[in-house]
Amino acid sequence: MEIFKFGGASVKDAGGVRNLASIVSERGGRLVIVVSAMGKMTNLLEKACEAYFRRDGRVKELFDEFRRFHEAIIDDLFPDARDPARALPREWLSALERLLDEEPSLSYDYEYDRVIPFGELLSTSIVSGYLAANGLDNRLVDIRRYLISDACHRNANVDLDISRERCREAFHFEDTSRYVTQGFIAGTRTSQTTTLGREGSDYTAALLANLLDARSVTIWKDVPGVMSADPKEFAKATVIDRMPYKEAIELSRFGAKVIHPKTIKPLQNKGIPLHVKSFLSPASAGTVIRDFDEWIPLPPVYINKENQLLLTLTPRDFSFIAEEKLSHIFATLARYKLKLNLMQNSAISFSFCIDHHPALLEEFVRELQRDYGVRYNDNVRLVTIRHYTEEMIREVIAGRPVLVEQRSRTTAQFVV
Repeated sequence: MEIFKFGGASVKDAGGVRNLASIVSERGGRLVIVVSAMGKMTNLLEKACEAYFRRDGRVKELFDEFRRFHEAIIDDLFPDARDPARALPREWLSALERLLDEEPSLSYDYEYDRVIPFGELLSTSIVSGYLAANGLDNRLVDIRRYLISDACHRNANVDLDISRERCREAFHFEDTSRYVTQGFIAGTRTSQTTTLGREGSDYTAALLANLLDARSVTIWKDVPGVMSADPKEFAKATVIDRMPYKEAIELSRFGAKVIHPKTIKPLQNKGIPLHVKSFLSPASAGTVIRDFDEWIPLPPVYINKENQLLLTLTPRDFSFIAEEKLSHIFATLARYKLKLNLMQNSAISFSFCIDHHPALLEEFVRELQRDYGVRYNDNVRLVTIRHYTEEMIREVIAGRPVLVEQRSRTTAQFVV
């Protein structure tokens, strides 16, 4: 049994759904197909969720954009207005519209996990319907009933024991050889929807592979494999054909977009190989990630993480940045579910870089200002060069003002 994961770029329009069906049709055997939200719909839903939570009046405009996007794909794939495949996507659109008409609660994280999953619910209902309409029998599984998590909204933790039991009941392959299900989302024991962290569909695929003892996982991307840089940003980017699990974890943690940071652990624990391939060129070899007996030489890898926030904290009482201060800062970050991408401290200051979340920033900074003077720069970038060379650093950083710089034996990072 194999797991295929298709990201938003692979199903950004009706042509993408048709291409997915073509790839699936060429694979025999048992298959679980994990699908992300279409195109940039998660970004759009995040804007809608923020507008809904803040009651800023743009909710209807953003929902209408979301609805029109999906209805155009539905009309293209299912031109007959009486086609039963149109029913479920329309039900999800109506459900989201009703939700956005309600009064929000006081918890942004809770509302996020109510709104954002509609991207995956729409995409999987459309993909499943299209596969079935074209002779590719499949079963649509609502993963929220089988991948069970705690109630830590926006970054839920999956209960592997109960999820293993439930997933093996759902994905039994007795009456079909294909299942279609959602990435990124899960459900609690009390049937609340949760999300597994931004770009978490890769993680869903890896979890299912672990729980179902899959032979392999293939992530279908718009690039020909794991590359030494984003080819849109660095013309000299090359494909890395082989990579050990450890290196993949490091790259994903530093912000490489091709793999979610949590993806590798469930696969490494059971020795399941991960393939990264191009949906534009399915026959190409791509990249395989697994354990290797020999040392694998790797080129310098350039990672550019945009939309960062650089903060510098100085204790108001002029005390040292020591263990108790760091503990307090880390606890505050954890409470807001903010992940450190880089940190650096001196005797009386602590600087760190995090993803910029406008909906949380004001409250987060206000809490820190009780004990610290706070300065910050928004709209900065975190540049990481793994296996760096001085030549690579000069080429990437040339002409950019550097706010923070850090180097270790294998990794150089710059906030610019």
